[in-house]
This record gives sequence, C-alpha cells and structure tokens, in this order.
Amino acid sequence: MRRSDLGEFEEVVLLTVAVMVPKAYSVIIAEELERETGQPVSTGAVHAALQRLEQKGYVTSVLGEATAERGGRRKRLFTVTALGGRVLTDVRSVRNRLWERIVPPTMLEWS
Repeated sequence: MRRSDLGEFEEVVLLTVAVMVPKAYSVIIAEELERETGQPVSTGAVHAALQRLEQKGYVTSVLGEATAERGGRRKRLFTVTALGGRVLTDVRSVRNRLWERIVPPTMLEWS
C-alpha cells in the first residue's frame, strides 16, 4: 500500500469536500459530518484538517464572493485535487478488499 498520510478524520473531511463541491467550506462540511455521524464536529477541527489536506495537495481553495449573511466576509471554498481523488480511490480500494475478506459468520458475531 502506498503511504498516503491520510488520517481517518482527514479522509471523511476529504470525502465531504467531494460531496459538497462547489459549496464546500468549513462550516457546511462540519454540519454535514454531524448529520452523517450523529456526533458533534467543531468547525475548528474541520478547518485544521482542511489546512493539512491543502498542504498535502489533496484539496485546493479559492475565496468565494462576499455575502451579506457573513457580514461581507468571503468563504474559502475547497475542491478535491486529482491527487486527492487518487488517494481517496486508493483508500477505498484497500478498505473494500479487506471488507470482502471478512467471513460472514464473523459479522454476525458483531451484532
């Protein structure tokens, strides 16, 4: 397996960016993760993960237009890069191969 340096939280943030494009910014990403996981997700944690993902080249960002609802401030909008997409595909492939190797009776014991 190629080393991707992608942590679990970074992975779900990166996936959420892919889902939310073209409106992927930290607040809406945190809200979506809370909906999906049922757990509180801080905007600060999402923002930090987005910064790490951008440093790794997995996402890029641009400043959107200023809006009245944000007091004239601009949102930083994120998009998954080609490298980020390849990393997500690699991670998914590894996970799928491992899940396929779980024997069905084992899964029944988890219930």
